Amino acid sequence: MIPLFDGHCDTLFRLEAENKAVGSLRSGELHIDLEGLAAYAPAAQFFAIWGIERAMPDCDIFSRLYGRFVAELEKNSDMMCLCTTAAEAEKAAAAGKLAAFLGVEGAHLIADGERLEEAYEKGVRMVTITWNNANTLSGTNIEESGRGLSGKGRDFVRRCQRMGVIVDLSHISERGFWDTLDIAEKPVIASHSCSAAVFRHSRNLTDDQFRAVRDIGGTVGLNLFTDFLGGDSVEICLRHIEHFLDLGGEKTLAAGGDLDGCYSLPKPFTGIDGWGIIYHALADRGYPENLLEDIFYNNLMRVVRNICDM
Repeated sequence: MIPLFDGHCDTLFRLEAENKAVGSLRSGELHIDLEGLAAYAPAAQFFAIWGIERAMPDCDIFSRLYGRFVAELEKNSDMMCLCTTAAEAEKAAAAGKLAAFLGVEGAHLIADGERLEEAYEKGVRMVTITWNNANTLSGTNIEESGRGLSGKGRDFVRRCQRMGVIVDLSHISERGFWDTLDIAEKPVIASHSCSAAVFRHSRNLTDDQFRAVRDIGGTVGLNLFTDFLGGDSVEICLRHIEHFLDLGGEKTLAAGGDLDGCYSLPKPFTGIDGWGIIYHALADRGYPENLLEDIFYNNLMRVVRNICDM
């Protein structure tokens, strides 16, 4: 079977915002469900805690979505389990279960880092410093884009790396990106970002940014949103992948589909099935199995092992 470790999805938000019954993660109409993920083995998924206030007014979004995650774990315990380390993911795979990792997209959801320890205790092992909205840690690619890490932001990065939390640079301003690389002592990732050389967009990474993540031992997860890919075909996905490989990204490239967080996917993807389509397309081009296993699973799991298995 095809292995898969996807570094980012917004499925928890969709389940909660659309008032899906608890247990709907098992099988449903969203991009990701457990039955779809069961087509991959071993399988791991980072579920992002993310939400917007207009969809969830007057509530603690972090706590609400964490509660939904726990409820889905309990309802679907035969198919998934919470993992915080690569070692736990190996046990999940041996039991035939999805290794469900937990992240936070946008540190504003944990009070710009003030609730980092609480999040860690609840199992969070990745934090995206910003979403689209700027916060006290940094500007973003679209809001206060000229502002990099503040002193508080630098402290946040250092705290994450000391604790064993992966720092995610998708969405951050370019200056914030380089400020983070200046102080990072462990790998950092861009969990769901495409190539700016293939399609110019402020959410995509320049070649220099990709090389910097590569050189520090991190990963860049391919985003499947057509607005970032610059097209809606399997071929455009392969163009981004092959460009990253041309930059020496064999150990850097990973999966980070942004599924259930984007409204348009390449054809004929319906969701998680897209990764299988891409895998077979690359295999048909002659890419060896060991490289595909690295891209689709091993590279991101290596980062988890290096940072979270403390």
